[in-house]
Amino acid sequence: MIDRENFYEAIASSTAHRPIRDRLSGEAMADPDCFSVLIETALNPSDKYHYKACWILELVLEVKIDWLKDYLSVFCDVLSAYRHDGAVRSVSKICLFAVQRDLKSYDGFLSSTQRQQVTEACFDWLISNTKVASKAYAMRTLYLLGKENHWIHAELKHILPQGFPLHSPAYQSAAKEILKKIR
Repeated sequence: MIDRENFYEAIASSTAHRPIRDRLSGEAMADPDCFSVLIETALNPSDKYHYKACWILELVLEVKIDWLKDYLSVFCDVLSAYRHDGAVRSVSKICLFAVQRDLKSYDGFLSSTQRQQVTEACFDWLISNTKVASKAYAMRTLYLLGKENHWIHAELKHILPQGFPLHSPAYQSAAKEILKKIR
């Protein structure tokens, strides 16, 4: 088992290569202290390694989304503070996991305030100069949120086509998929 300080150093020296992220996410899932270091680092956008922690946290929460419950208020409060493309990509995917979890069981995983914060962050990512993967996760998250808040679908119908001439075929494909579901 790795201690807290060494786990932080492992995050700091990690790369985006999947085997490295898989190993560190496994350590975080096996050891509550490592998970604590991981989430504290990921939820601190001023930490110079936060984006690396976000890469790893995404893998943990894809399997263990309920582990985010105790950190949801901080997570939602810092959504708008992420600037690093890698962090935004991972955090936008975590938002998708959280909304899927919330809608799956209707047990109040996300509060109404947290849903609003996720909605605002996703719209910001969708209309700002973020990478296509982040936009795709944001539009998918917004589509799900729009099942209960129909105004979201109306906004997506307006916003998504505007991005067609500005973005890559990957954006266009994701946007078409969402628009088809909405209609």
